[in-house]
Amino acid sequence: MQKEANIEQNKSHYDNQYQRINIDRIADVLNNRDSYLEGATKTDISWVGMYYGNLEQRLSGKKVLELGCGDCFNVAIMASLGAKVYANDISDRSGEIIKALNKRFEFNYPIDFISGDITHANFTEHNFDYVIGKAFLHHLTLQHEEQVLKVSSSILKATGEARFFEPAINSKLLDEIRWAIPIKDRPSKLFSPKKFKQWEESDPHPHRDNSSKHFKTMGANYFDEISIIPLGVLERFYRLMPSTKDKNGAFKRRALKLEKYLPGFMRYTGARSQTIIYKKPKG
Repeated sequence: MQKEANIEQNKSHYDNQYQRINIDRIADVLNNRDSYLEGATKTDISWVGMYYGNLEQRLSGKKVLELGCGDCFNVAIMASLGAKVYANDISDRSGEIIKALNKRFEFNYPIDFISGDITHANFTEHNFDYVIGKAFLHHLTLQHEEQVLKVSSSILKATGEARFFEPAINSKLLDEIRWAIPIKDRPSKLFSPKKFKQWEESDPHPHRDNSSKHFKTMGANYFDEISIIPLGVLERFYRLMPSTKDKNGAFKRRALKLEKYLPGFMRYTGARSQTIIYKKPKG
């Protein structure tokens, strides 16, 4: 019941959120794809993590399933790079965006949309090269996450790869500091506990473990090779800067470039995000 309730809460939330997606904005990105990726994969931590290791150069002709395709920016880019993309989301609005994209652009392979919970999908072919999720797993209960990884393992080729970009919570102290700082519509847990509680009750994210250790342990049930790349230990300080500063992303680029020289324990403990790569599926 917890899984179903969480799915329904997420569906309602994202049906509403994706109503605001502008197809023209996606079109602008696709028309300037190379320059967009050049900047995004150096400045925006979610794109840095998702395309870690020059993923964009390996997608042409590959069969890819994106879980939680959401606003469809990433599936559109992957399709424009020549991938045969299957996009999944619980929000039907994502399917409407994909229909519009297929009409507007002549991709090598039109994007296929798979609606609903991916663990209920009926896959007749188990030959995907990639299963991808961009900020997807942390929306799931732990039980649901395990089912998703089981399905991912079963539909990948032996040489296939599951890749996820997720938040990293490897330090309880840093996590409490994060909750204490109010951001946008989220009040401070420390200074406004009642308002924080109200916000928490409406938040679509379940209470769960998002540590690197958890993703390694969970993934080991279905994959023999696991790589986890911590990201954002320096980039996280961007939020403390005045909003008028660093409009061109110079601080973010410098922070993401320099953090690789930090000691491993510091990168792990202080990571804001992480790229999780599962290979050699047991399924």
